[in-house]
Amino acid sequence: MTEDTEWDAYAATFDEEPDHGLRDPAVRAAWARLLLPLMPAAPARVADLGCGTGSLSVLLAAGGHHVRGLDQSAAMLAIATRKAEGLPAEFRQGDASAPPYPAASCDVVLARHVLWALPDPDGALARWTALLAPGGRLVLVEGHWCTGAGLPAAECEALVRRHRQDAIVTPLTDPALWGRTVDDERYLLVS
Repeated sequence: MTEDTEWDAYAATFDEEPDHGLRDPAVRAAWARLLLPLMPAAPARVADLGCGTGSLSVLLAAGGHHVRGLDQSAAMLAIATRKAEGLPAEFRQGDASAPPYPAASCDVVLARHVLWALPDPDGALARWTALLAPGGRLVLVEGHWCTGAGLPAAECEALVRRHRQDAIVTPLTDPALWGRTVDDERYLLVS
């Protein structure tokens, strides 16, 4: 059973943003250079939480990883499923803040521009870190945008450190990642 969400309305145009659709080969290559070296040896088990139209899921699956994408939007997931045809990726509708996966079943938990939007980011991080197998990695791409929305890097790091010992924050200022120059705070956090 699927349930319509507010994000369904954005599905048809979501990939028009360069960093959403990764349609531009230069933007796609920049994300591959950023994310693929962070993954354990293939085939790692990756949960892409709040996967949207699956662009990062597809990128990682094409790199040989088994990806489970989770999103609330059935319309977004329909696009993700089409993109991932023939790749080791599967998609499921659900709440990214409470993933329906067993504890210790993931080598990597990935979320891009998700944590900031959740009503209880600390609770979500507790559930996300419980998904990680021993030695697993939490990979977050977040930001604090010029609109005032988002999560400052220092705040995100403090939240992650409540659940994990390490949290390495790297600013993401390379225009190749976004398809343009950005002047707000965008970052990668790896734990």
